[in-house]
Amino acid sequence: MTKDTFYKNSILLTLTNLFTGILKFVFAIFLSRKLGPEGMGLYGLIMPIYDLFCCIINGGMITAMSKECASYAANDDYRNINKTVHTALLFEVFWSIVMAAVLVLSSRFISVYILKDIRAISSLRFISIAVIFVAVGSILKGYYFGTAKAEVPAIIDIFEKSIRIIAVTSIITILAITSIEKAVTATYASLAIGEVVSFTFLFIFYKLVSSKRKGKNSNCRVESSPQILFNIWAIALPLSINGFLTTAISGFSKLMIPMRLTAAGFTHSEALALIGKFSEMAMTIVFFPMIVIMSVSIILIPDLSRSAAEKNYYKMEHRVKEVLTLAFLLGVCILLISITMPDSLTYLLFKRTDLSKYLILAAVGAPLMYVSMTTYGILNGFGKQKIVLKNSIITALLQLILCFSLIGINWINIYGYGIAMVVSSIVGLILNMREIQKHIYIGIDIGNLLIYLAVAALSFYLIKVMLYVIPNSIGAFKIPFICLAGIFIFFFGCYKLKKKEG
Repeated sequence: MTKDTFYKNSILLTLTNLFTGILKFVFAIFLSRKLGPEGMGLYGLIMPIYDLFCCIINGGMITAMSKECASYAANDDYRNINKTVHTALLFEVFWSIVMAAVLVLSSRFISVYILKDIRAISSLRFISIAVIFVAVGSILKGYYFGTAKAEVPAIIDIFEKSIRIIAVTSIITILAITSIEKAVTATYASLAIGEVVSFTFLFIFYKLVSSKRKGKNSNCRVESSPQILFNIWAIALPLSINGFLTTAISGFSKLMIPMRLTAAGFTHSEALALIGKFSEMAMTIVFFPMIVIMSVSIILIPDLSRSAAEKNYYKMEHRVKEVLTLAFLLGVCILLISITMPDSLTYLLFKRTDLSKYLILAAVGAPLMYVSMTTYGILNGFGKQKIVLKNSIITALLQLILCFSLIGINWINIYGYGIAMVVSSIVGLILNMREIQKHIYIGIDIGNLLIYLAVAALSFYLIKVMLYVIPNSIGAFKIPFICLAGIFIFFFGCYKLKKKEG
């Protein structure tokens, strides 16, 4: 019997991703204080353009390189590995420079007619630098994943996030930047700097490792460059198309929000401020625990694939129930924290007291949104990528339609975005669960569900009591302590009472 490494791998990956996630979280908080709501709205408005160009330039490349390098590494065929990396790098350098030039030349058009904010031009030009290094860096990341050196990009990613924080802090402080346009430009300049540094270290380490492995298994036939590119694109192109469709729909949905807010009677600056408060501040808090879910989902995919190959349906069912339960409990937990002390939490993080209503709205749908996102990882584990694509497009289109319909109503405004997210998550959950039920039976344990809700209610009142009992004299430590205590009480209560039921 093989040892079950699911928990060990999940914990290790979660810890690594948690550290990176904390850096991203700290970076988001720092940005919000420097840029303010309107600046965060402008920052978030530009990001879909960056995501879309990254998808066009290197969509699916990490997966494709990982699979190709892994197949060669299984035979110690490092000559073909090195040639694959060199060929892919040359292609990506050419393709990324072409697309970066397109972005530079169209930056004014995108700013004026798509983003409808001329202040985005300089940021878009820095993005054109970043996407080149993101593209070539994806080749090397695929190489590391394929040759079982995943710790290298993980460590470099942590370093790159640290560099970005230092860079944007230095630029804004040294140049004494106060305008929103220049501050957002500095933020995207730091993104470009981070990607340059990341690629530099990825490439240095690659040269050190590849030089030592160059002569291994020299008897294998070396593939031609056209064949290598064909092999890579045979894997990458379908993934790139899938990614492009979902990214384009999602990006258009985000770009449409300020237009609908202005149609509802808000000025462009007010619209950006609303987007900044909800999407870039409140949602940052609500989605922070998603690091755990994403980490577990990554490990879940090969775990379910292995169980399916072994036809161990009991293990599959048990594992899926565990992960869905964890996602639900994390969602309930962030909901508890958000509704019990929204003012204190948002003031601690963002030094603002006008975010509470946005935080509560974002948190209300957290349990269902967390579970919904987990089901996509489960379907990937079952090898249902086409179903994942279909359901992703359906939910993205639904969210787009709801955003268009609701945000334009003056009294709903930005709340329409939150409503659209929750409704599309529910629809995605229903569609995904219908497909999952075709493979394994997932029933709802009413007894445990009632226990979880009872523990949640108890935790709610205990957190409220702690807010009143614990003195304010302990300063900034009060809210973090209550958060950690509330999380411990909730999970400990659920665990112990569930065990008694079992």
